[in-house]
Amino acid sequence: MESMTIEKHESLNFYNYLCQKIGSEEVVKVRRLALVINDIGQNTNQITSGSKGEGLDLKGSDIDVMTIDCNIEVIESEKDFNIQHQRLSFVINTEETQPCFTQLYLITHHHNLILNFVDPLGLLNLLEMKHLRNVLSNEQYKQWCISHYFSSNLPFKLHGPCISSKDGQYDFAWCLKCETWICQAKPWISRPRTAWPSPELIFSHTQLLCYAMLKILLKELVDRNEDLEGLLCSYYMKTLMFWISEETDPYLWRPDNIIPCFMASLKRLLYCVRYSILSHYFIPENNLFLLRFNTNNKEKIITILTNFYRQGINCFVSSETLQDYKNQCNETTKSSISRNSRLLQQIMPTFDTIRMMFEAGLVLRLLYAFLHSSRTGTSRVLFALQISEAYMVVADKNQYPNSTGNKHRYVSYKSDLNRLVIGLNADAVSGLLKLASFFYVHKNYEASLTMLTMISYTLQKCTDEKIDFSFFDCEKTLNPIQKHVLSLMKRENLGTLMKSSIIHPCTFQKDSSIIPQELQLDVSGKRTFF
Repeated sequence: MESMTIEKHESLNFYNYLCQKIGSEEVVKVRRLALVINDIGQNTNQITSGSKGEGLDLKGSDIDVMTIDCNIEVIESEKDFNIQHQRLSFVINTEETQPCFTQLYLITHHHNLILNFVDPLGLLNLLEMKHLRNVLSNEQYKQWCISHYFSSNLPFKLHGPCISSKDGQYDFAWCLKCETWICQAKPWISRPRTAWPSPELIFSHTQLLCYAMLKILLKELVDRNEDLEGLLCSYYMKTLMFWISEETDPYLWRPDNIIPCFMASLKRLLYCVRYSILSHYFIPENNLFLLRFNTNNKEKIITILTNFYRQGINCFVSSETLQDYKNQCNETTKSSISRNSRLLQQIMPTFDTIRMMFEAGLVLRLLYAFLHSSRTGTSRVLFALQISEAYMVVADKNQYPNSTGNKHRYVSYKSDLNRLVIGLNADAVSGLLKLASFFYVHKNYEASLTMLTMISYTLQKCTDEKIDFSFFDCEKTLNPIQKHVLSLMKRENLGTLMKSSIIHPCTFQKDSSIIPQELQLDVSGKRTFF
């Protein structure tokens, strides 16, 4: 009984340590929701996926983005074809493919329509003939995506099913949507299982942390061996976690049981490698480990994983992310760092990601609709922050470049002013500076005099307790003054913390309608940061 109590205590300490290093349940939810809201606001049908989309922010993780191509639809049967859709329609053919793969045949109805089909994007050039049928070429389609959706100045490469930036920071997957659940995966719906997954299909936080630990084990320990690098990937770890979660009682995935849960996961990985079997979660006929290993690398990876299993969680002493476990774990629960300090420090990289992916053409009405229908305070705050940021970007663009006359100038003036006032909620400083710039550009001298006071007041805000977004480094901790001020604001919500504590750089688009003439020559690129 005493031994069990000690194990639970160690697990709880380790769980709290992981929440500090990887992200608490609250932080993970904020990260996920922030990225979902960002996706909603994009012009394209975008889904941020991978580790970032799952709420993790591990070292070295890239940004995975799925984009649904609305120009093409995929159907399972030609009888589902709807000529009114005005899109190229392809039917799934799996007769000559491995499980989880398919060929896409242009449906026969299009053969008669192909001469009259309006094709400004050149999609018909991506077809190949196979068995007297038009088939969509995988390689040509990805090359077409590169030429149509990416700047020629940015280097991209093909990486498996994705289009990746050569610096490794981004993976883009262009997806063709099938509106129905494909028949190959239908057995997943009815196969016997425990209570997992729940109808909401959400990992518990303990499950997510175990998955993160497997990723760290893989990326920071196994991949150190050059001949093993890339042999296992995050997708395999996720598949493994899905199977274990489905086969075990959800009650076991508790914070005070996280170490036994991780050890069980590692043991299962070792089994899968030893017998070269890891079934695809939705289509089990596809063995992901079939022919994956040769004799040499298989024995080596088995030896390494066996060693890790014997060490238990002590194996992470050699990892970069969790190496300080022994020093910090026992102090985690006694830490004086406030919730707000941790929250901001852990979610800032996610907000940085959002700002990098930000586009001016946000769907503001949709964001407003979600704001008013949000059920939680956190979601309302995040939608409000995104709307404020959106208005800052929209106001920066020249809305009426060719308009003349007093009426158009008045409409433009009022519209930009309203947007900038809403944008004041985005952070502590940049909104005020943009508003000052706006009045200066429009020669509103009375307001400009007020702006002198406003700018002076704004500059006084640039003090040691503010978190300067342009210099924020997630590898470093907040300074003592920042931590102290945030601890005094423990009753404030996330929106107030962001508005009062964060300083964004003041950014202007090229040909911005609110930038002073004296700075226009400095804004030569797409966006310039001051």
